[in-house]
Amino acid sequence: MSSIQEQSPSRTVVNGEEVGPDDDLKTRLHAMEARLRRMRDQRASHNENARRAADSRNSVQEQSKEIRASIEEKLSEQKEVRARAKAHQVQRDAIQSRIREIIGSKKGRRSEAGKAKSEIVELSEAIAEISAIENKLMTDGTLTLKAENRLLRTLKNLASRRDELLPKAAEFEAINIDLGDLESTIQTLKVEADAQHEAMKSAHEEADMIWEEVKPMLEERDFLRSEGDRLHEIFVESKEMANTVHAEIEALLKEVNEARDEIKSRREERARVIRDHNESVRNALKTPDKDEELAESLADKLLSEGSLTLGGSMSGDPQASPTANPATSIKRKKTRKVGAFRKVRK
Repeated sequence: MSSIQEQSPSRTVVNGEEVGPDDDLKTRLHAMEARLRRMRDQRASHNENARRAADSRNSVQEQSKEIRASIEEKLSEQKEVRARAKAHQVQRDAIQSRIREIIGSKKGRRSEAGKAKSEIVELSEAIAEISAIENKLMTDGTLTLKAENRLLRTLKNLASRRDELLPKAAEFEAINIDLGDLESTIQTLKVEADAQHEAMKSAHEEADMIWEEVKPMLEERDFLRSEGDRLHEIFVESKEMANTVHAEIEALLKEVNEARDEIKSRREERARVIRDHNESVRNALKTPDKDEELAESLADKLLSEGSLTLGGSMSGDPQASPTANPATSIKRKKTRKVGAFRKVRK
């Protein structure tokens, strides 16, 4: 009988190859580990795509922010130019209105004063109504969208009328009309109206030039906005795919750990069986001279009995006869130590 090596005794042969009991589990474990590596590569690829999309999106958003700031600056500049053009238009219209009033006037300065007074009253009413509408829009939370739009349109019309009346009320007293020389006064007013008209045209042309600069900026803004949205969608999609793969990795990793634990448990069980078997074989093959327990039991027995017969005697031995020399026997007894015994050769 001999001890066994650390191998499974139940290995079988399939298709000419030796197959152990753990080979199927190892094959499945290797397949799961290979799949796990591929899934980790996929997750890393999705995360990398998401990172690149996020970086590109952030860069595009920064560009869009800069272009929006430039557009706002240009539009503010254009608004100022349009306002200047509007002021020239209002002055021109006021002068032309005075020219018509001078030509068809039959009531003199009194009609002009009444005209100025009526415009000032209209201006005050418009300002009061504008203030009331603005207050209502800010404080009334029950307004519907339709009612709010209607109020906004009314507010816009009132603001336009107010802008028209402000220059008229301010400039009315600045224009002196010489009723004694109406022709000269009319010519002076026409020259002033033409100057205001040219100034208005120049301001509108300047505003149009600014708008031509703004149009490509608006197109670029819209493109950057759509590009940012597209990149953000790619980022969200990539992150969702990475999260999905990560969830699958966690589930597969649990199976891998279970398979590894099963293989480890089987190996430990086989090792234990082999150790127990080898120990039983060694115990079965052990001789008495190598058995320490047997040697100790014999020694205890000798010590307890107090004597030991090491060998017998033959019938022809004179030492064994009753007539043997007692002195020689006593001498031999004295030379032998009490309790000593012959050491058995191993």
